Amino acid sequence: MKRTNDQKPSSSRRDFIKNTSLSLAGISIVPRHVLGGQGFTAPSDMVYLGIVGVGGRGKNNLRELLKLDNVKVVALADPSEYWDLANFYYRTTAGRGPIKEWLDKRYAERFPGHSVKPYVDFEEMLERESNMDGILCATPDHTHAYVSIKSMRAGKHVYCEKPLTHNIEEARLIEKVAKETGLATQMGNQLHSTEGIRQTVEYLRAGVIGSVSEAHAWVGATRWIPELRGVPQPAEPIAVPKGLDWNLWIGPRKMREFQHVYAPVTWRDFWDFGCGAMGDFGCHDLDAAVWGLDLAAPTSVELRPAGYSDSEIVPYGEIGYYDFPATNSRDAVKMTWYSGGLRPPHHPLMPKDMSYTGRGALYIGEKGIMVYEGRGQAPRLFPESLEDQVSGIKPTLPPTKGHHADWIAAIQGGPEPQSNFGYASRLTEITLLGVLSLRLGGVRLDWDHDNMKVRGRPEADVFISEEIRPGWEMS
Repeated sequence: MKRTNDQKPSSSRRDFIKNTSLSLAGISIVPRHVLGGQGFTAPSDMVYLGIVGVGGRGKNNLRELLKLDNVKVVALADPSEYWDLANFYYRTTAGRGPIKEWLDKRYAERFPGHSVKPYVDFEEMLERESNMDGILCATPDHTHAYVSIKSMRAGKHVYCEKPLTHNIEEARLIEKVAKETGLATQMGNQLHSTEGIRQTVEYLRAGVIGSVSEAHAWVGATRWIPELRGVPQPAEPIAVPKGLDWNLWIGPRKMREFQHVYAPVTWRDFWDFGCGAMGDFGCHDLDAAVWGLDLAAPTSVELRPAGYSDSEIVPYGEIGYYDFPATNSRDAVKMTWYSGGLRPPHHPLMPKDMSYTGRGALYIGEKGIMVYEGRGQAPRLFPESLEDQVSGIKPTLPPTKGHHADWIAAIQGGPEPQSNFGYASRLTEITLLGVLSLRLGGVRLDWDHDNMKVRGRPEADVFISEEIRPGWEMS
């Protein structure tokens, strides 16, 4: 492939090391933006990205990337030409056609003549677009691991939406590949980089409420199709929409006939593709507890479904319990998860007129409690006298430029992102243990972390390591 002046190989880390060595030798390197004037980003400073999955979440991620002057999207891949998301949360249109048109318009002034290249198959994009530095994956959950591992094996830095994987074996494999390749990685639990959750983590680490014995987290989320009772059985096969490659969309899962309830968005209601509210929000709302209390492998997990669910369909909601053993640095912690409108009881230290928001977290310590009301707001402490302790807390977390910006900075040789695949795989595995309990009907799991087994329940193995369709292996 002939390389133009607007293209470059993926050598940002090598360039960073080289430039650092030259600087130490006393040779001055003048940044190109200085030579080109304020606001100028030289081609050598630009990060070139490909996007895999340009539905609602893909478009939202692109909005964040468009804010960064040193990022240029050169290609996108999606098995669908067009997604109509007008009746969903996203209130937009997406897919290869609309997103290419949308991106080209927004790039017209900054990059005259630039045209984002659309692909049906992301693996063809990997082969043809050798100038890409990284891949952002915003596909349905069941293809996260395949896209991420294939991209890392191709030498691309990867940002992947949450949950990082669809099963526990994938979570461990993706961590292994990330470690082997040494690439910059970040999971898309973007609340991880907001001030509210970082402040919550600092308070937990500083012991503001004392030794924490309980953590609670809740979301109001439920199924996208609340009335769903099993997989619909149409009288005749439904035609696959024009412009949709159904084989690619199905990916590693066993082939099945297309149905409108599977795509777009509502795939989250089906175990083969999504992980319900637990999988959708666990990596967001369990994050502060896992991060701040350094939670690792639980000894037991039990999530009970609320409302209808079966072997194919996720529940309306759930309530569940994790037990984390004591370590040298903290006491044992019991963590409780709620979705579908369920919430913890009102704590006596809270003001009587205070109610829980629709999404949030509660931490109970020996000195008091902390309530985090979600979406990045600062946590609240009770009794309020605990507020007097926080002014002297010294930050332990490195600064953040923003969730996407931190990943881009790491591609260019900066610090490792804080929700990198090493951390993200641990958080995802904790989340997926709750999903595993639900898929087994709400049973208690005695978890053998080292052997990746549920003690006494061999029936769990088919969900810990799911069957892969031939041709979609990812080792």
